[in-house]
Amino acid sequence: MREIKEISSLPVSPVFNIGQAANASGITPKMIRYYEEIGLLRPAARSASGYRRYADAEVQTLRFIKRARDLGFSLDRIRMLLGLWEDSTRQSADVKKLASQYIVELDEDIRKLQSIRDQLRHLANCCSGDSRPECPILDDLAAKLPDPKIS
Repeated sequence: MREIKEISSLPVSPVFNIGQAANASGITPKMIRYYEEIGLLRPAARSASGYRRYADAEVQTLRFIKRARDLGFSLDRIRMLLGLWEDSTRQSADVKKLASQYIVELDEDIRKLQSIRDQLRHLANCCSGDSRPECPILDDLAAKLPDPKIS
C-alpha cells in the first residue's frame, strides 16, 4: 500500500541563488555581495555547499535598493529609507522629509550644472572653430585665477 504524504496548502517561497537574485532585482552579483558587506542587505543564508540563498523578501529589498539608486539616493540615505520601510510604526512625514531634503540638494546640483553649461556654451560660441590655433576655450581654461589669499 502506498503511503500518501500530505501536501501543505501554504505557498512555498522560492529561493534564489545570487545569479537569479541579480536577474530578478537588476543588481549585479558583485553589488549584491558589496551591499551585504556594508550591511545594507542582511547576509544571505547559505546552502549546505556554501552558496548564497535569497528568499523573496531579500530580492524585494534588492529591488528597493535598485530603485532608490536609480533615483540617485546615496547609500546612507538608502540605509535610512530601508529602516523606515521596515519600521511598521514609521511616520510618512519622516520619509517625506528625507525625500524633500534630497530634492533641495538636487535643485542646487541642477543650478550648478546649468551654470557650467551656460559658461561652456558661451566659450564654444566665442570659438571660431576654424584651422587657426587661437581658441578662447583653451585660453579660458588656462587663465590664471585670482589668488584667494589676496584681497
